[in-house]
Amino acid sequence: MSISGTDRRESIKRTAVVYLLVTLLCVLFGAVYEHFSHGVYAYFMLYAFVFPLAGGALPFVGLAFYGKALPGRIACNLYHSGIAALTVGSLFQGALDIYGTTNRLMLVYWIAGALFLFLGMAAYFVDAGRKRDTDF
Repeated sequence: MSISGTDRRESIKRTAVVYLLVTLLCVLFGAVYEHFSHGVYAYFMLYAFVFPLAGGALPFVGLAFYGKALPGRIACNLYHSGIAALTVGSLFQGALDIYGTTNRLMLVYWIAGALFLFLGMAAYFVDAGRKRDTDF
């Protein structure tokens, strides 16, 4: 069973659109939360949308635009998990900042997010190298 090039491109476009929707949801959530925070602002809450935008939508738009290979399932799952961990970590850190407290376990979000992103990108490049070697 094979997926044609147009199906792959549509799948990448669909992923980019989902990331854009998540970005808009983060902007809306941050705006509502900041509105009800009694004038206290947290940069982590304000800029939580950057992770799904810069880490999700823009790379997948680039993949679709340049016609690059579709990442494999493992690479996508790891990468999406990394973006999710960083986004949720940013929102949670923002909520803690607004509340006026700290939590040393917040470091887990940043470490897990960075680790998943790294593993997802590594799996993508390993998979792309294998596909390129088998094309001969």
